[in-house]
Amino acid sequence: MASFGLGGDKEYFVENLTLLISSGMDILVSLDSIKGEVGSRKMKKIIDEIKESLESGSPLWQALEETGIFSSRIISLIRIGEQSGRLVENLKVVSIQQQKEREFRSKIRSAAMYPVLILIVTTVVGIGIAWFILPRLAQVFSQLKIELPLITRLLINAGDFLSRRGATVMPLVIIFLTAFFYFIFFFRKTKFIGQFAAFHFPIIKTIMQQVELARMGYVFGTLLEAGLPITESLESLAETTEMRAYKKFYIYLLGNIEEGNSLQKSFKNYKKSNKLIPLPIQQIIAAGEQSGRLPESLKKIGETFESKIDISTKTLAVMLEPILLVIVWLGVLAVAVAVILPIYSLVGGFKTQ
Repeated sequence: MASFGLGGDKEYFVENLTLLISSGMDILVSLDSIKGEVGSRKMKKIIDEIKESLESGSPLWQALEETGIFSSRIISLIRIGEQSGRLVENLKVVSIQQQKEREFRSKIRSAAMYPVLILIVTTVVGIGIAWFILPRLAQVFSQLKIELPLITRLLINAGDFLSRRGATVMPLVIIFLTAFFYFIFFFRKTKFIGQFAAFHFPIIKTIMQQVELARMGYVFGTLLEAGLPITESLESLAETTEMRAYKKFYIYLLGNIEEGNSLQKSFKNYKKSNKLIPLPIQQIIAAGEQSGRLPESLKKIGETFESKIDISTKTLAVMLEPILLVIVWLGVLAVAVAVILPIYSLVGGFKTQ
């Protein structure tokens, strides 16, 4: 992969090239300035290759395309900008879109960080209790000459098992859970499973939908506004989205538009379109398409849902906190009951004697 190892240098390149060119600086001088600031040798080499192509007479879009590190969407925007005399404006579009993509990813991470952190702490505490405390409690209760409650017997069996096998079992459990979550939520070929599960969890589904609608509205709208054809804009949406359900939807729309259908008709023909895009939003898009103001309508949708994301992430944190606290409380209660019941039986036996 050509862009591997560049980190944030690629985004830094586009942002600063936009700023320098818009300030009136010559493009070759701008490239020299950026080269002095980037950190990776690979990016410096790529900038040299871009300069060589420009000096030999190639247009900027072709010089960038030859590097292989930029998406077809970026290349198309720069090509259209050069041909229409709107290079600076289209570079600004690319730069702003990169910023928006970072913001959307950041919003998803911040929404997931709190519950994930609580779950990790809960898991660590649970493993600590099971590994270090249960075996000691099991030794104490096994010496009592009384009939133990079921929950205490289960506690003793778990403690005995962990005292004998804990050093082997617990690392395996941790490895298994880590691998499970990685393949379900992060591995490129299987993370659609985690997306499917999350898309059926009420609050998480709302946030995922809002993030995708905000991204769709802003990216789709700015691409059309910059002069990119609707088919190329939909193709870019399908390429950049990480949600499989929306990717399939955008590809379907692309096929229908190429056949000569409108967006409104394409929405009606797709069975799950109402689940992915609410009906009022479809109507706004259809009205914008009919009035010739589709880019403006899409950007307005993006702005609306971007503001909703912040509210939904705060709501998620407020709702998850008591749920996670109840889960922790139930675990502590189970251990407490398992410990207290045999002590209570033992004290009752002393009173009887």
